[in-house]
Amino acid sequence: MKSKRLKKRYIILILLFLTIIWVVFTNTHIQTTRLEIKNSNILSGFTGYKIAVIADLHNKDWGNKLIKPLEDEAPDIIVIVGDLIDSSHTDLDIALDFIGNAKQIAPVYYVSGNHEAWSNQYETLKESLLEEDIIVLDDEKLLLSHNNDEIMLLGLQDTDFNNRNKTSIDNKLKELVGDYKGYKILLSHRPEYFESSITSGIDLALTGHAHGGQVRIPFIGGLVAPNQGFLPKYTSGVYSKGSTDMVVSRGLGNS
Repeated sequence: MKSKRLKKRYIILILLFLTIIWVVFTNTHIQTTRLEIKNSNILSGFTGYKIAVIADLHNKDWGNKLIKPLEDEAPDIIVIVGDLIDSSHTDLDIALDFIGNAKQIAPVYYVSGNHEAWSNQYETLKESLLEEDIIVLDDEKLLLSHNNDEIMLLGLQDTDFNNRNKTSIDNKLKELVGDYKGYKILLSHRPEYFESSITSGIDLALTGHAHGGQVRIPFIGGLVAPNQGFLPKYTSGVYSKGSTDMVVSRGLGNS
């Protein structure tokens, strides 16, 4: 009986040890995921167009560990989909140092996340981003041109700024899209609004927030994600419904 108890404890300790190794590894290493999105609405001028998606840095200072892979990928644009800073230990210098390096690689587009909403320094951050020629797309849109073709790039301000419900999110997206018939890419911090992207005619949504499932078990996946609870539906990778695709980044930092 005693040996069985010891054996069980030993197994639990091994599992715990492996879990700790996994957590440490994922918090000290950057994994580049390359995805190819195919859609008949993408015009030929944007064939091979490369977008680098950065999510949930949470003020983590990766330095050259992040900048070098970005340089190697040589994206056409870089998009930051929220939580560039962390409300519990906001450091604008770290955030702006990354921005200063990133904009040397490609034009940078940004939308806010919940940690920007929780921080009392967001207005200062936004002003600094604009001074660095970063395009802030909170509830804004623009047309991107490439090889004589164009697509729409639009963004949603995080809902913790404005307490929007699904109906108001739908209305805001439809307002931004208007009668535009071309390919539309949405920058939004939160993946849980995928259905709003679908009903609003978004072709591609780029999101973060879920951290791959904030509680994540090796070989199993995400168990818990912010605003999705247990067994979250959207944690990482590509989700598709109809003609709408959504990419969920695992993010690069922790709060």
